[in-house]
Amino acid sequence: MAEPSPPPSNSGLRILLAKDRAATSSPSAPAAVSSHADRDRIIGVFRTALSRNEAPEAFALQAVQEAIKPQKQTVLVLEENQTLENALRRLLQELVSSAVQSGKGIMQYGNSLDSGETNCLITRLLDIMLYLCERGHVEGGMVFQLLEDLTDMSTIKDCKDVFGYIESKQDILGKQELFGRGKLVMLRTCNQLLRRLSKSNDVVFCGRIIMFLAHFFPLSERSALNIKGVFNTSNETKYEKDATDGISVDFNFYQTLWSLQEHFRNPALTTTNPTKWQKFSSNLTVVLSTFEAQPLSDADGKHNNLEQEEDAAFNIKYLTSSKLMGLELKDASFRRHILVQCLIFFDYLKAPGKSDKDGPSESMKEEIKSCEERVKNLLEMIPPKGKEFLQSIEHILEREKNWVWWKRDGCPAFEKQPSEKKPGQAGARKRKPRWRLGNKELAQLWKWAELNPDALTDSDRVRMPSVTEYWKPLAEDMDTSAGIEEEYHHKNNRVYCWKGLRFQARQDLEGFSRFCDYGIEGVVPPELLPPDVRAKFNSKPGEKAKRPKREDTKGTSAHPKEPQVAAATPETDGGGSGGDQEEGAVPMDSDNGAAEDGQKRSPGEVSGPESGQCEAEDDGEDNTKSAHSRDRR
Repeated sequence: MAEPSPPPSNSGLRILLAKDRAATSSPSAPAAVSSHADRDRIIGVFRTALSRNEAPEAFALQAVQEAIKPQKQTVLVLEENQTLENALRRLLQELVSSAVQSGKGIMQYGNSLDSGETNCLITRLLDIMLYLCERGHVEGGMVFQLLEDLTDMSTIKDCKDVFGYIESKQDILGKQELFGRGKLVMLRTCNQLLRRLSKSNDVVFCGRIIMFLAHFFPLSERSALNIKGVFNTSNETKYEKDATDGISVDFNFYQTLWSLQEHFRNPALTTTNPTKWQKFSSNLTVVLSTFEAQPLSDADGKHNNLEQEEDAAFNIKYLTSSKLMGLELKDASFRRHILVQCLIFFDYLKAPGKSDKDGPSESMKEEIKSCEERVKNLLEMIPPKGKEFLQSIEHILEREKNWVWWKRDGCPAFEKQPSEKKPGQAGARKRKPRWRLGNKELAQLWKWAELNPDALTDSDRVRMPSVTEYWKPLAEDMDTSAGIEEEYHHKNNRVYCWKGLRFQARQDLEGFSRFCDYGIEGVVPPELLPPDVRAKFNSKPGEKAKRPKREDTKGTSAHPKEPQVAAATPETDGGGSGGDQEEGAVPMDSDNGAAEDGQKRSPGEVSGPESGQCEAEDDGEDNTKSAHSRDRR
């Protein structure tokens, strides 16, 4: 019969069947420790170790080796860890039982009252196990299991002392080699404690546990987040449904005020149900109108100023008795409590990242906006320091948006792993950049020039495009068959047009001159344009063609004046006396007439050949009239 083959070796865990263990183990290997007698022997070894006043480093590993006799000298395998854990949990149970019988607290059991030394046996046991787990001699989650058993066996009073020990060892328990093995056990332990505690009587202890969890777990730990956004619907505010005698305020207002808590408890249900939203909106309007009609004075704010009270008591919930309604309306902190709840409710409705289906409707948005403004005005009016209080609340709500976005993005980790350095860069010092040119891009340009000296002299480094190539996008925009909308045309891009005009001025000066007549579209080369668009820019403007004709008409109209003046000169000479004065008067009259004609004509009137002809005819008539007037004289 063939011998059984040995099981595959595993350096981390050694789990062997009972029938194979005897065949594979050497004669000198110890037998498995599983009997009650061996468990009692382990407990005895550790009881002896607890009585020693030395530090755990001096005897902890020696006690494990004496109790377990491990196969490896410094590390226990799976079965050995399980055996040790069972024995220590039994020892912890016996120590707690002895402490209860002695009437002492479990974290004070074993202390010497005469000497005043603190030598608690349970604390010593936890210190020994914490040292062994930290050094890796035993499984890392064993100390967390002992702490969970200790809190389960302790009263609320003793749990405060146990949790004080946990807080003192927070840095060691949070190390990576221990945290990975025991984080779920610690989370379960703290949650069980929170369920046992009273939310009204043990508020401080609950706060200590929550603060510990916030420091112990990383910020991006998903187990501490309300990913689905579930509301605490069990937080129900009970108030009176029927009116009683001796109420100083309207009972309907009392019910209206406290009915708002039903909507604050589950905002999602209010927004999705139109009937409930209308009820909430009407009730909130009544409450805000009452607060506005009864503003608080500075004296009311001084009476309720918590900063002046040294022993001020804070409650997480207000009393809902109808007889207290009159006093609560005069309480500044009570009003702030209600109004801040309204702002949180509105902030949830306006939370970023919501779809149109989950978000409020347009009518609801208008109501939310108006109510929010009224709430902020009321908070600002409540003494003392209303403006400062409102600014603090707005700042908190603004910071809350970042938290909401982070959760909606899947809670990415905040911690980033450091980049691994190359072996050659381990001891090398960082060299500062050679060129400090103000930004990364300019420095990169200099770096490229250093690595490639021919980069600055390369002919292809800076290449000026041809005007035909550059104006192609604009030509496509001008094509009506392309169907490109006007607002997306390249002519609206000032940088594009400016660069194109520079290229045009360098390469095609004649095409550049068309800019004055047709604008930027006239600069586009005609071969790029469709026939219908090209015909629009081929014809020259009429004004440019008419200007030479105007100059010609002026020249032709000036010639008839000379014979008229010359013909008049002999007549005046033949007239007898005063001939010299007449010769001097004729040029003056003609010059004055020309000056008057120049003042009467405006550039707008001289616009074509017809106007030029009319001017010539008018000049001839004026000269004829002046000649006849001289004849009469």
